[in-house]
Amino acid sequence: MKVEVKKMDALKRELRFEIPKDKVTEAMDHVYGEISKHAKVKGFRPGKVPRHILVNSHGKIAQEETIKKLIPEAYHAGIHQEQLSPIDLPDISDVSLKDGILTFKATLDIRPEITISDYKGIKVKRPSSTVTDEDINKTLEFFRKGRGEGQQVAIDDAFAHGMGFPNLEEFKKALTRQLELDKDRQGRIDVEQQIIEHLMKHAKLIVPQSLVNRHLEHRLQETLHRLKHQGMGEEELKKKEEELRQSLPGAVERDVRVFLILEQIAKTENITVASQQENLPGKVIEFLLKEAKWE
Repeated sequence: MKVEVKKMDALKRELRFEIPKDKVTEAMDHVYGEISKHAKVKGFRPGKVPRHILVNSHGKIAQEETIKKLIPEAYHAGIHQEQLSPIDLPDISDVSLKDGILTFKATLDIRPEITISDYKGIKVKRPSSTVTDEDINKTLEFFRKGRGEGQQVAIDDAFAHGMGFPNLEEFKKALTRQLELDKDRQGRIDVEQQIIEHLMKHAKLIVPQSLVNRHLEHRLQETLHRLKHQGMGEEELKKKEEELRQSLPGAVERDVRVFLILEQIAKTENITVASQQENLPGKVIEFLLKEAKWE
């Protein structure tokens, strides 16, 4: 088998494959052998149909099955031979079976080299979860406006009754607990963002565009499906798709960049997941938070 590798840019590679006649013939014989076991041809028992008759009746299917069998085998052998590490599935094109020789082209992005410095001992500071009187008053005002619908509503026991509490003091206690939970949750998000921002500044890599495009399409279709389910019409959906294609790429590229960085740290630190239910980026963030310098 011949493999020619062409470097298209920093990450993109174009591989041209040529599978020799003897290899194609061997695969074709195997395919015809399988077809012969099940082929129903009048006058012949299964497994006893002559090859030339099978060629006439099942030639096209045999050729397609041979190509489907050989391309993945050749591709995996080729990337192993050339010591390439693809980051995504290849784009297969220019497939041709001529004079018994199979040729095709595979275009792929290789895994980028990722250099990360200073990912241990990242300085983080968790915001306070203390709920102030100002926080309570702002939230009460929000409730008052919502309940008042344009009218003046007093913040008193009667107001608390309307919210399902025996008195204003009890309502304020419940509100304080809820706001503390909200601040705790936001505090966790905040420290994770501090970790991510540090990694983004201290990591060097080129993000594979094919990976960005795949994630972009996935997120786009997911969003459009949700909007359609919520009742958005076809015209609005088309307009929304155009808007998303303009606004999403930057955010998607950032997410892919972060994932690749976290994946590299996982590899370096031998962090693994035991099942699909576990989240690798989450485990890496947990590791980085344990290693962080808390202020």
